Amino acid sequence: MSTPNALGPRALIAWLCLARTPQVGPVAFRGLLGRFGDAQTALEALPALARRGGRVDPLKIVKPAEAEAEIEELERLGGVLLPACDPDYPQALAALDPPPPVISVLGDVSQLNQPACAIVGARNASAMGMRMARQMASELGEHGLAIVSGLARGIDGTAHQGAMQSGTMAVVAGGVDHIYPPEHADLREEIIQHGTLVSERRLGHRVNARDFPRRNRIISGLALGVLVIEAAARSGSLITARFALEQGREVMATPGSPLDPRCKGTNGLIKSGALLVESAQDITDALAGRRPEQLNDQSDLFDSPTQTPPDDRDVENARPTVLELLSPSPTPRDELVRASGLPVAVCTAALLELELAGQIISLPGGAVSLA
Repeated sequence: MSTPNALGPRALIAWLCLARTPQVGPVAFRGLLGRFGDAQTALEALPALARRGGRVDPLKIVKPAEAEAEIEELERLGGVLLPACDPDYPQALAALDPPPPVISVLGDVSQLNQPACAIVGARNASAMGMRMARQMASELGEHGLAIVSGLARGIDGTAHQGAMQSGTMAVVAGGVDHIYPPEHADLREEIIQHGTLVSERRLGHRVNARDFPRRNRIISGLALGVLVIEAAARSGSLITARFALEQGREVMATPGSPLDPRCKGTNGLIKSGALLVESAQDITDALAGRRPEQLNDQSDLFDSPTQTPPDDRDVENARPTVLELLSPSPTPRDELVRASGLPVAVCTAALLELELAGQIISLPGGAVSLA
């Protein structure tokens, strides 16, 4: 299905070129649009910015023909590309700081703005855990909540199955055309027919381990709350719960036996203040009155320049200071600004140039580390 974009065809191609260019993550993308006003102008400025940050090899900027081919292929598959400024872009996701610049969608686009609850958990889930996931998903659907999950084995796949009749959104770590895991090929097809498949990755992108935290951030970002059913002490589901907490979403968990290592993470969440959930009613009570449109929408930051560019000399002087304060361990951006004593605009510009140069990495959740 096709949905009109807020951007014209040329502007959409430029937007996608910028979003798909290596080193331009969501933070850099927003910073570039805030500084230059539109994607085409930002694209033209990229080489000089990367060189100033210390990049030696040329930045591999995506060509318009490549972006146009991706849009055409997605349309051929029956999908739609939604930039963050599009009126159909999910309101809950638009509230992230920053939201993904663009998402690819197969299936029912209108479902993206339905109030939703995420259900995530162990891949090696117990029979009781999967029963709980299926029942919760079905009952929450009856209360008007769509179910968001990650199409993984175990809890995720079972939650999708339980919500198939009422509405489910699957967020995948690869491109929307990449089938993963292979055994969920039929479930994926059923979701496309009756629900929604979402990814921020380009078509053809094959899953790797670094993609899952980005996927998890979108799972929680599409939902008003996240329910965790069975999760080990070191689990991707706990990463989703952490993102939910940072995003101001309700974090919920079902308790389990202290003898089962699959319940170590969920019991730990409850100890830390997550809502203990025993029934769907617990969730509907917790989410009562919450709506996606009530969240703090960040997408208007893509509309026009939001700042006066700092002086180039100030930014040049700031880069060594910023690099000296960073380490391989993540540092929150606001902490970096305080420690450097630099004006926010100068520190932000220095980080942008260093990211384009490949010297630093902007992580989901707003932290920065050395590359």
